[in-house]
Amino acid sequence: MVKRYAIILAAGKSTRFKSDTPKIMHRLCGKHMMLHVLDKLQDLQIEKTFLIVNQVTKELMEVVSPYEVHFIEQTKQLGTGHALLAAASQLKSLTGTLLVLCADTPLIRVKTLQQILETCETQNTDQVVLTTSLSNPSGYGRILRDTNGKAIDIIEEKEISNEQATIHEINTGVICLKIPSLLKGLPHLTPSEQSGEYYLTDLFRILLDQGKKVTTLTTDYPDEALGVNNREQLSIIEMKLRNKIVQKWMLNGVTFLDPSSVYVDVSATIGSDTVIYPGVIIEGSSKIGAGCVVHGFSHLKNAVLEDGVVVDHCSIIRDSSIGRQTRVGPFAHLRQNCIVGHESRIGNFVEVKQSQIGNKTKAAHLSYLGNAEIGNQVNIGAGTITCNYDGKQKHTTVIEDEVFVGSGSQLIAPVTLEKKAYIAAGSTITEDVPKQSLGIARQKQVNRPGWTNDKTKKKKK
Repeated sequence: MVKRYAIILAAGKSTRFKSDTPKIMHRLCGKHMMLHVLDKLQDLQIEKTFLIVNQVTKELMEVVSPYEVHFIEQTKQLGTGHALLAAASQLKSLTGTLLVLCADTPLIRVKTLQQILETCETQNTDQVVLTTSLSNPSGYGRILRDTNGKAIDIIEEKEISNEQATIHEINTGVICLKIPSLLKGLPHLTPSEQSGEYYLTDLFRILLDQGKKVTTLTTDYPDEALGVNNREQLSIIEMKLRNKIVQKWMLNGVTFLDPSSVYVDVSATIGSDTVIYPGVIIEGSSKIGAGCVVHGFSHLKNAVLEDGVVVDHCSIIRDSSIGRQTRVGPFAHLRQNCIVGHESRIGNFVEVKQSQIGNKTKAAHLSYLGNAEIGNQVNIGAGTITCNYDGKQKHTTVIEDEVFVGSGSQLIAPVTLEKKAYIAAGSTITEDVPKQSLGIARQKQVNRPGWTNDKTKKKKK
């Protein structure tokens, strides 16, 4: 079997992005742009993947760490041909097929990449260029053909004549080559008189002049050619990717009441028979089970929802997991490593942070539960606060099974409420409460008759 290699061109200056962050590091549907391209190579039996960049940074290395990538630095950005010249020393000991593609074309399909590789390998072709036709080809190199329809050259946008500008068939930037043929052709690349750049597209004509077999493969899916050179194009690609993601989940049994208003990251998963309302954002590695309902304008990030969970309107769940048949919201906020058991209730305006909550436990209204370990079948009354921070460090509140906490209570951590303890409403609890005991910590009520009249008389004086 022919060995396959890949080069991803990612050394562009990103000038039109007007950003301190390299273009390839910007995100599309929750994933860095170039990772969308790297993902497409995973099923193509690629022996080694080279990433050509202008600088290898710590951040870049961290982003691509899940992938086996070999960096090549192109310190001077003198065009796509110059990028391949920079890679020549890494390629000279290799034989087989080389796939060249751009890091800013995230809509390229695995199916198409497989086709171009097979065309190069099975037809014994030295170079195959992927082309497509665009109604507005501005910004792309054009494919020149002779009167018999045979491709004879590729002209970059900067070099085309007025007549060539009317050609609609363009070069997508995806090329497949035999490595020995590439290495023979590269020394013949010369810089453009107009731009001073070395164009990889010139290799098509060079190999043709050397008697090599060159051809094109046309895709009828023009979006594969779409690159990202500015923020407007970034938003267009984001929309297209988002639509594809939502469509995938709809075909897998998920209902979106308004697909165009929902944002779902590429790494998220959603179970069948789940219903997603308008305005929902699902980010990161969120996993939503089957038969869930996520109501409007809720935001999930790295959230795990087991089967049958209901998230009411305008709730936020981040880095937390929710057990089956539990209901959250509306206007609830779960953040930073929360674990909620099954058949529980986290109600409106309840905030939970770094806490574990058991099964069939309810915190229905207006409470803050931070750094808490809460057992099964616990009732948290409205307005309950776990006072977990003493100004220097966080402390834990432990609430064991079947505890009842009355409304308006403050639990000053560290404190433990043992099994079946009962906390009277309005209490400030500073000491542990033994099991099956009533904890009450509030002053005796004092009524002062006539106090209002006395206050009025003092004002008049």
